[in-house]
Amino acid sequence: MSIKSKRSHHANTPHKNTHSKRTLAVSAVFATARAPSMESLFDTINVRDLLSAQDLSDPTSPLSAPDLHLLIQRLESQSLQIRSQVQSYLVSHREDFARLFSLCNDAVSQTREVSDDVAAIIRLLSDRPIDAEVREVVSEMKVKKEELKVKKELLGLVGTVVALNKGLESVKEALRSGRFEFAAQGLKELKVALRIGEEDDREPLVYGLLRKEWSQCFEEIQEVLVKYMEKAVRFDGDLNQVEVKYQLEVENVNRIQLQTVLEAMDVVSILEYGLAKVADLMIKYVITPFVNHGRPLSFLEELHQESAVLKIVASPDIKFEFLDGEFLYSGILLFIKFVYRSICLQKSSWMQCFGRLTWPRISDLIISSFLSKVVPTDASKLPDFQKIIIRTSEFEAALKELMYISSDNDNRLSNFAENVEVHFAFKKKTEILAKARNLLLECDFSIPQEYTRDGSIWKNDETSVQSSSHVVNLLFLSERCLVSKAAKELMGLIHQTLQDVCLSSTRVALEFYQTARDAVLLYEVVVPIKLERQLSGINQVAVLLHNDCLYLSQEILGFAFEYRTDFPSSIKEHAVFVDLAPRFQLLAEEILQRQVHLVIYNLKEAIDGADGFQNTHQMKQFESAKFSIEQVVFILEKIHIIWEPLLLPSTYRKSMCTVLESVFSRIARDILLLDDIAADETLQLQRLIHLMLENLSSLLESLAPVEQTLQEFPAQSPEDLIPSLRKIRKLSELLDMPLKSITSSWENKELFSCGFTVTEVEDFIKAIFTDSPLRKACLWRIQNASF
Repeated sequence: MSIKSKRSHHANTPHKNTHSKRTLAVSAVFATARAPSMESLFDTINVRDLLSAQDLSDPTSPLSAPDLHLLIQRLESQSLQIRSQVQSYLVSHREDFARLFSLCNDAVSQTREVSDDVAAIIRLLSDRPIDAEVREVVSEMKVKKEELKVKKELLGLVGTVVALNKGLESVKEALRSGRFEFAAQGLKELKVALRIGEEDDREPLVYGLLRKEWSQCFEEIQEVLVKYMEKAVRFDGDLNQVEVKYQLEVENVNRIQLQTVLEAMDVVSILEYGLAKVADLMIKYVITPFVNHGRPLSFLEELHQESAVLKIVASPDIKFEFLDGEFLYSGILLFIKFVYRSICLQKSSWMQCFGRLTWPRISDLIISSFLSKVVPTDASKLPDFQKIIIRTSEFEAALKELMYISSDNDNRLSNFAENVEVHFAFKKKTEILAKARNLLLECDFSIPQEYTRDGSIWKNDETSVQSSSHVVNLLFLSERCLVSKAAKELMGLIHQTLQDVCLSSTRVALEFYQTARDAVLLYEVVVPIKLERQLSGINQVAVLLHNDCLYLSQEILGFAFEYRTDFPSSIKEHAVFVDLAPRFQLLAEEILQRQVHLVIYNLKEAIDGADGFQNTHQMKQFESAKFSIEQVVFILEKIHIIWEPLLLPSTYRKSMCTVLESVFSRIARDILLLDDIAADETLQLQRLIHLMLENLSSLLESLAPVEQTLQEFPAQSPEDLIPSLRKIRKLSELLDMPLKSITSSWENKELFSCGFTVTEVEDFIKAIFTDSPLRKACLWRIQNASF
């Protein structure tokens, strides 16, 4: 085949095939050109082979000049040989190389032709953009397709809307014609179709309009059906009876059956709503009068072809009592059977609906009006309550047979009756707490005149005090104190309750234990609030309250020792009273400290009226200071009269000493702070101190210690308990002492033992005595006295 014919052959074949064939041809020619004789030309020339063998003995030795000349000659010879072989090879394969070059030329020509074709196509596409036209056509087809789809969907929506609207119209028509079953079923189906309760904001607006129409239809059918139910069940107050009609007429729609109305309400799920008014009617006019009536009632049932009547008549047995509940339960059961036959038409689902509406109220009414009232008040009567438990269980079983209550969790009456122990304990707890509260609220916390400092009991011997009903023993203090009637009676009530804990079963004992704790805490809650005004002043009530709290704390500490061993075993581990005692101990201390602070505050105000006892040599200032001292004496005598008869002796002495210490220390400090005291002024100050101490002599005598039987506890005098009393007495002496005597009293530590400081003595001397060598010498002696 010539080169020309071969080119035309390639031109008539696809480019891919032409390229592959041309590649095969070139490969074949090249394979032919590489003959085996040519392989020797491509072998590696090893320089070592061109040298003599002895020259290779030492690879590291340099080559000599002869060796280099020899190597050059041998390389030139080798080069000539290779050149000769290549020339002979080209001559022998001349045709192969010519064919190879022809194929290469043909490939170049075809590449140019392909390039020209591609350029022509590009020019064609540039002149007429067919791809843009195709794209436009495709886009237009897509738009048309979407429009067609939307129109089909709109057409379907219109059909759906039309169908739904027709359905609504048919429901309205059925309502007008009295075909309630058809209307109810239609509403139920439309509710599913309109997805009532599953609204979506992306839905068409027309769905909202249709739902609104459906809601209007629903409200209309609901209103109509409820009217029929009101017509069907009516209470006649004059005849005192309930009448149920089976044939109904409302707004020119005649002969509607009660069963049809109930079925329609059931279909549209408004049966509970429709029966709600009937349930309220029955509870108000039938059940409540029957259970709560002052005289016993009974039911009389009359059945007719088109109606049923339940008459409420007075029972002929005027000696009737509920006793074991038989009459009550039988009457209510007769009423439930009437509802089952005449209103619910013996359909269990309707009866269950009526039961859900009425049973909670009926059961609560039975519990509050009957069961809770017959709960025994004495543990010995608990066995008699078993008859009522049996009657109650039988009554609930009969209600379950009528499907009025469910068989699982509606045993309200039985549960209440079977838990009679708990109810007994709860009832007892209520009575105890009510009694405790009344004790605290009714008590006026007044102290009878015979218990005051001037009373007969106070003036009599100790035996009379011990026999008093208001005096109690403090268990852990070996002392007696006067308490309020409320506190003593409250503690008696708590002791009785704890005795009941020891004699009761576990559940009752636990309830009584909690009752005892609650009764104790009632005092803490009620009394401080009730007597808040009295606690803000200085009076006997506050002191009596302090004694009450102290007494309660002592009694509470004794509970565990007195009763714990007799408690039921399960209660012993949990019964704790010790946590309550500190609360009352702290409350007693708070009340007492509040009284002490009030007294000290009043005394401070009275002393402030003396204006620091300045210038008492002037008549006006002396009278003012004297009036302040009289006020102080009056306040102290008042609290003496209030505190001494009521407080424990130790508490009285401690509190009174605290008050007197504040008075004497304040007066002594004010006098010692005077920077200039005239001679006449010292006499007036001394007179004021003597006046105060003389008027307080009886009070100070009350602080004298009682006879001590044990010598290891020596008695303390008032001056030992009130350090400032010794100081104020010594100050009265210092006001009339010469300078040297004062100095000697300091040096022999007499003034120091009375509570004077070196600064006070120095300032006192400077205030009374004028500056002189003697004063300086005495001051120097005082400053340098070593104790």
